[in-house]
Amino acid sequence: MRFVDTNVLLYAISSRADEAGKAERAVTLLNERDLAVSVQVLQEFYVQATRPSRSPRLGHDEAVAFIGTFFRFPVHETTASLLRSALAAKHRWQIDYWDATIVEAARALGCRTLYSEDLRHGQDFDGVRVVNPFLANDGD
Repeated sequence: MRFVDTNVLLYAISSRADEAGKAERAVTLLNERDLAVSVQVLQEFYVQATRPSRSPRLGHDEAVAFIGTFFRFPVHETTASLLRSALAAKHRWQIDYWDATIVEAARALGCRTLYSEDLRHGQDFDGVRVVNPFLANDGD
């Protein structure tokens, strides 16, 4: 299973000409069957996709409908256990807390690959490897 970060979801809804390649890659990726997300990723997507300064932005109903499609995948919930492991990961790897939460949600779901543009491509967090799916040659 592969974990998907928020930026992949946001590119999938992008209609910006300068993001066309990333949008196409994101849509292709999200049509795969072995993906996973977390409640945090879906929350971040909603906030970013509906923010007033986004152009074009999704309305509430559109964003909710899009989020609903991700419940076909495993969705890791935000728990006290996730908080504890994310705090430890943040300290160990000196990364942002929110990134650490995504890494640990991926780990909890058994994902070995984390698709993200925000973390360093190729970095391995004890078995969870970051892959930037928007690089020309991501190795997958």
